[in-house]
Amino acid sequence: MTRRIVARRSPIHGNGVFAVAPLKKGEEIIEYRGTLMTHGEADEMYGDGGETGHTFLFTLNDDYIIDANRKGNIARWINHSCNPNCEALVEESKTGDPRKDRVVIEAKRNIKPGEELTYDYGIVLEVPHTARLKKLWVCLCGSPKCTGTLLKPKR
Repeated sequence: MTRRIVARRSPIHGNGVFAVAPLKKGEEIIEYRGTLMTHGEADEMYGDGGETGHTFLFTLNDDYIIDANRKGNIARWINHSCNPNCEALVEESKTGDPRKDRVVIEAKRNIKPGEELTYDYGIVLEVPHTARLKKLWVCLCGSPKCTGTLLKPKR
């Protein structure tokens, strides 16, 4: 099978993931993988105040988080953008078992070889969004639609 994506240094931030073959709108590109853990375990391991400004944690559902720091794949290097070409979708398990839910990264539009893959991280912190936190979670996507932060308003 031909490789369709590759990780390398990104002009947005650190590492990024780039298309090396054309990707079609609606196409499932990759599953976001890592170690399954509860929200409590994640809080215990990483803290819950959003203080790092850097994470490979992906909220799967009300019960579980995927920790791509452990047993993660190339999907963990996909950067945030305020005008993304991909979206992260949580697919619920057909059996209703929340442990079997999965996150897939899908193309929002056709993507050409050489383009960096991005999605909106949609990070919501349950703590006040102070100037310090906004600086920690600064967005560097460069899009004309850039909000300047990865943080979203609380629901």
